[in-house]
Amino acid sequence: MLVLMPTGGGKSICFQIPALYQKGLTVVISPLVALMKDQVDQLNSVGAPATYINSTLSEKEVRLRLSELYNGKFKLLYISPERLQLSGTEKLFSNIKIERFVVDEAHCISEWGHDFRPEYRQFSELRSNYENVPVMALTATATSRVKEDIVKQLDLRSPKVFTSSFNRSNLSYSVQPKKNPLQQILNVIDKNNGESGIIYCSTRAATEELADQLISKGVNAAAYHAGLPTNEKNKNHEAFVHDKIEVICATIAFGMGIDKSNVRFVIHHNLPKSLEGYYQETGRAGRDGLPGECLLLYSTKDKSTQHHFIDQISEEQEKSNALNLLRQITNYAESRHCRRKIILKYFGEIYEKDKCNNCDNCLIERKTYDGTDVALKLLACVYRIDEQNHKRGRELSFGFNHIIEILRGADNQKIKNFDHHKLSTFGIGKDLPKEKWRDIGNEIVQLCYLTQSSGIRPIIQLNEKGNKWLKSGGKREPLELTTALNFGKGEKIKNRSTRKSKEIYDEPLFEVLRETRLEVARERNVPPYFIFTDKTLKEMSISCPTNLEDFTKINGVGTKKLEDFGTIFIEVIIKYLKDNCHKIPSAHNDYE
Repeated sequence: MLVLMPTGGGKSICFQIPALYQKGLTVVISPLVALMKDQVDQLNSVGAPATYINSTLSEKEVRLRLSELYNGKFKLLYISPERLQLSGTEKLFSNIKIERFVVDEAHCISEWGHDFRPEYRQFSELRSNYENVPVMALTATATSRVKEDIVKQLDLRSPKVFTSSFNRSNLSYSVQPKKNPLQQILNVIDKNNGESGIIYCSTRAATEELADQLISKGVNAAAYHAGLPTNEKNKNHEAFVHDKIEVICATIAFGMGIDKSNVRFVIHHNLPKSLEGYYQETGRAGRDGLPGECLLLYSTKDKSTQHHFIDQISEEQEKSNALNLLRQITNYAESRHCRRKIILKYFGEIYEKDKCNNCDNCLIERKTYDGTDVALKLLACVYRIDEQNHKRGRELSFGFNHIIEILRGADNQKIKNFDHHKLSTFGIGKDLPKEKWRDIGNEIVQLCYLTQSSGIRPIIQLNEKGNKWLKSGGKREPLELTTALNFGKGEKIKNRSTRKSKEIYDEPLFEVLRETRLEVARERNVPPYFIFTDKTLKEMSISCPTNLEDFTKINGVGTKKLEDFGTIFIEVIIKYLKDNCHKIPSAHNDYE
């Protein structure tokens, strides 16, 4: 079975609930030590028998948990892919009835995925010894190619594939030219008024430097990266999930293992390596269903830096893959079209609406102009190159750089070698700079009048739609293009806005409930969202339940949470209502 759901879409429920009703053990292979602990703690908080075994445990703790496993105490066991490589792992499983193997973050098994982990492939060896044990693979980020590879590597036989929409409608997406990144980040932090946020940086040094800058500005922040001492890394992680710090500055590596529901914003300080990785990282915002803000700070310098690192790759196929991924994320950053459409299209999903009204390109009125003339020049240039090739019986194609050089009438040897200086389109676009032609070309590709290939040296070709438009003469429809933001200079964006939540709730009561939640969480030494999510607290502040019966009607209140926390929160609500002169119907009040 293969399950494809967006981050925060409920993938864990797909195997956790069945595990509780089965007699044997469900083994979950998870790549993140911190995430294992969070998920097990969360399961334990609602009475679900789960545990984990990983490198953070002492030998004594491992032996104790193994003994409890053999005695049938647990329904779920989380282990890391590295654990599969240990000689004792197979022996461990041979003495336990296994109901199901679950491979979480299954895209890690594919070399085409953005987070390839070779250790995941050890599972295929283990799998061969458990032919009759079902396997469930789950991921939030898989293109069609990655899906095929997951099925192949895990030896899933005619698997059922369940795919939900990748659309996270509560997330807003925006890109800003990186001009004054510290101030741009502070603007987002100020707007979110003390809420939790993650800022991704490209290097370890950058995470520490940015955290120090934020602290100097009065922001409660910390850094997180693989190079930190283990105790400091764990301390910062715990502080963030327990709401003791507001902002964590992290590397854009695989992730931090954050299963925190109330992250309100995710900022990328640098350009991610792929659109797939960007989607997964932004997916850590708004997991509770409430609005989340996703901002990418973009500069051509970041793009050039990525190109420089890719140039160091010696293996041609690996380099080609990296360039394709970079091209997709830069197209996203530079696009003037709905960002949600671009993201969903990447995962093979069609967004039917013209505008999502929750990304900067849909919310901001961008200046447009009649691009018919420049589009004709560009398409005609590609057409003339093809025409010349056909006449001379040769098959040659070229990239944007060469085509732009022809349009601008460049005097270089390559153009002369191919006689491209003799084309009728030579020099017809010399009035525009290279950067402008590049913007025009990128948008025309996005509008599907030209096709750009993948690979190390992508070529541009005139497709059927572009050819038909080019030859339509007087019947040709005008082509409207948009004015690009100046990413090179980082011009300030004016009138940027994001969709505000239209929820009506008692904000002072919500804050009181948050304080109560924090106190309860600290008493129990668990993250506050383990008690109740922000979404649940907002629902309480709307309906104001004053008895246990009404309290059970709140989303996120189950039997165990009602038993553990119902009395505490109802008393707080009643006190708040009385202090603020709200009438409480005695017939419905368990505490009168």
